[in-house]
Amino acid sequence: MNVIKTAIDGVVIIEPKIFGDSRGYFYESYSKRDFDSMVRPIDFVQDNQSFSSYGVVRGLHFQRGEHAQSKLVRVISGTVLDVAVDIRKGSPTFGKHVAVELSGENHREFFIPRGFAHGFAVLSDTALFQYKCDNPYCPESEGAIAFDDPALGIDWRIPTGKALLSDKDRKHKPLAEADGLFDYNEKLY
Repeated sequence: MNVIKTAIDGVVIIEPKIFGDSRGYFYESYSKRDFDSMVRPIDFVQDNQSFSSYGVVRGLHFQRGEHAQSKLVRVISGTVLDVAVDIRKGSPTFGKHVAVELSGENHREFFIPRGFAHGFAVLSDTALFQYKCDNPYCPESEGAIAFDDPALGIDWRIPTGKALLSDKDRKHKPLAEADGLFDYNEKLY
């Protein structure tokens, strides 16, 4: 696998090695040994999957406190714009984001460490999205920030008014007003 560093330390893009021929292709989507040596040691404990249609925006979500989660995300079919926002107060990159296109065609994966809000927008007709988490989901520890906070400057690549959000995701506060953010100096894993 090829690990690509981004503008924010700890947030990486992973390109697996694809073995293809006239029959199709094969690739190893996750190897604990390789991930631990090339990214960082981690124990993923939960796998999740979602299916969404064009224009769906999910996020920007995070889990607070002891329930904080790192995520390794990928798209099985379709295309999404995946976004990680640094929400660690005191971080030199606080409020900055990394956005990457993930698709069933490019097979890229995106690692988002604890201390980041995460979201994605579906750019294709539909998308099948999978992700691993290193901590189980805990509803009482949910946190979120507004996906359209102008201070974040995220281009979701969905025309204005075409974004499809859950009722819950429509009500999130901007980063400057959000609760439960992380401290950059706090050990998160």
